[in-house]
Amino acid sequence: MPAPDLVPRRSSREAARSTGGVTELLGLMWERTGRATAAAPASPSQLRLMYLVESEEGVRMRVVCEQLAAAPPSVSRLCDRLQAIGFLERLPCPVSGREVTIRLTAAGRAHLRHVREQRETMLRQAMDAMSDAERHALAEGLAALHAQLLAADGEGGVPGGVTAA
Repeated sequence: MPAPDLVPRRSSREAARSTGGVTELLGLMWERTGRATAAAPASPSQLRLMYLVESEEGVRMRVVCEQLAAAPPSVSRLCDRLQAIGFLERLPCPVSGREVTIRLTAAGRAHLRHVREQRETMLRQAMDAMSDAERHALAEGLAALHAQLLAADGEGGVPGGVTAA
């Protein structure tokens, strides 16, 4: 591996464009994985909702709408579908009788585990074809990018506020 000062530098714009391309490709691959992992597949929107609910067990419907930047009727329809396939349940809010809380069922948690396993397998196969130096550089770069995105999210810089799944 060349000395760090001899490695050609890429501009932030080039790196962002490349990262965006990888992100778009992963998004498409994730969609296929989410649809192909169970007898009752979840759409990308449903998976986003499930990740959010998983990160905050018993989250209020109002908070879900805010986090997803979606209207209550849209979120309610997503919840209806997820409840119908047994991945989600809605319960009365223990603090406010007018609000509803949402939590994943055991089947919903199992589905997310399966989706993650499928995605990890896909990534591992791609990374197994990389050299040790490439994997090391990728790990370092992703760790730095993750830290910067979390910092920007804390300042309101990343829309959605949902961390990696």
